[in-house]
Amino acid sequence: MAATAVSELSMDPPSLLICVNKSASISEALQAKADFAINILHSSHEAISVLASGPIKGEERFKTGNWTTGDLGMPVIADAQAVFECRFAQSVSFGTHDIIIGEVIETRTSGSVDPLVYVDGRYATVTAEAQTAVVQ
Repeated sequence: MAATAVSELSMDPPSLLICVNKSASISEALQAKADFAINILHSSHEAISVLASGPIKGEERFKTGNWTTGDLGMPVIADAQAVFECRFAQSVSFGTHDIIIGEVIETRTSGSVDPLVYVDGRYATVTAEAQTAVVQ
């Protein structure tokens, strides 16, 4: 799925949270306490993001991109900007969404910093000036 909300939660233990609409196809697996991976996409991964946003479901989504199996056995994008493999820790239901908390077990990064950004209804790039300002 393409997540609209991913956030750091704690450094001890290292953890992230994701917000998942209960109608999403992955919701049932997460409610069954499945481990999960978060792939931070590179600017070249727009096609993967579009597919993960809904038009194709299930295994068909993994036919686009350089997918591999992560250390916890989940599909991850080999050339993602960053990958966080998480062990399911807890979920909280609120309204139309579930807040899923995962303990980060494994991380990796790849390539130069050039993340895929979706803002104001379109994909964009982060300028070199903005990247330099963030790094400094």
